[in-house]
Amino acid sequence: MFRVIELKIIKNAIFLLALLTPLLGICQYTDVINSNRPGLSVSAYAVGKGVPQLELGFSYEKRDHADLNYDSNIYGLDFSVRYGLLLENLELNWEGTYQNQIITYNSLGFIESRTNFSRNRLGAKYLVFDPFKNPERNKPNLYSWKANNKFEFKNLIPAISVYAGANFVIGDNPFYPADPTVSPRVMLATQSRLTPRFVLISNISYDRIATDDPELGYTLSLSHALRNPKWSIFLENQGVSSDRYSDILLRGGGAYLVNENFQVDANLGGSFKNSPSRLFVSVGASYRLDFHKDVLIPIEDQKAGENGGPIKKNSMKKKTTKGRKKGKGAEDIDLGPSKKDMKKQKKDKKKKTSDKGVIDF
Repeated sequence: MFRVIELKIIKNAIFLLALLTPLLGICQYTDVINSNRPGLSVSAYAVGKGVPQLELGFSYEKRDHADLNYDSNIYGLDFSVRYGLLLENLELNWEGTYQNQIITYNSLGFIESRTNFSRNRLGAKYLVFDPFKNPERNKPNLYSWKANNKFEFKNLIPAISVYAGANFVIGDNPFYPADPTVSPRVMLATQSRLTPRFVLISNISYDRIATDDPELGYTLSLSHALRNPKWSIFLENQGVSSDRYSDILLRGGGAYLVNENFQVDANLGGSFKNSPSRLFVSVGASYRLDFHKDVLIPIEDQKAGENGGPIKKNSMKKKTTKGRKKGKGAEDIDLGPSKKDMKKQKKDKKKKTSDKGVIDF
């Protein structure tokens, strides 16, 4: 049942994203740290050229399987190392989870311990479209707070990134005993700013390609910034479908922005079924070294219509008075009669006075 629901959601999401896929665009660097934590969804935006970023979390999970009659405790270290390489919209990413799982088989009466990477992959993400790069779209309404904060259908148009990478199985891994050392992974990530406070992120991935158990998955995450913008909360739904394991997970939590380069977070969640049932919690932090530098674009290379438009050849030449129209500029303000006019008026007045003294016969 859950698998049928997952496949329907994924098919509908793929169809919708195919309709929304537009032309190539350019990424924008953010002044505040852009972290994928506290959830598992991946942002469409890169960290920025020359910016290294570390995201680290400690997790605990309680997992019980009703059919196989076992329960387990899992302790894990989640990490993600991100780096903006060469371009503003290109990012390299190494992410993984190193965990220790202690399994108690109640019916057999023995305990098993598994330790290795349950997730270990390296890849690159490239932002192909950013709807907020258009300056006309970002102009605020100076007369209405409501107009700037209301939902508009155009906000559903997402930023879109594509990801390609590979999973690596190191040594004798008990979590993936039959998998090859390297297996490809691809993903499509979108991000929509529904309002200034709400952000919707979606991921569709095809994982462990060319293995005996390839995995199709999706993630939908909705985050909300509180009145104090340093605080944010999120709700996330994740679906996984493969012959090895299928499930639907729900998690939620929050994050606090300590400063522009440092964020702390926490989340908890669980599954909807009991084969196995899962309950997990995680706390973590994200930190970046902001080495980003804005690239200065020469005036002759800037696009027309930006920064006042192109500079004309004679735009700095002093204008002549010939052909000027009245009412254009300070030089056309009425400053009163000139000296020449005043002399003429004085002469005319003197003449009129002298004429009054003559007797007319």
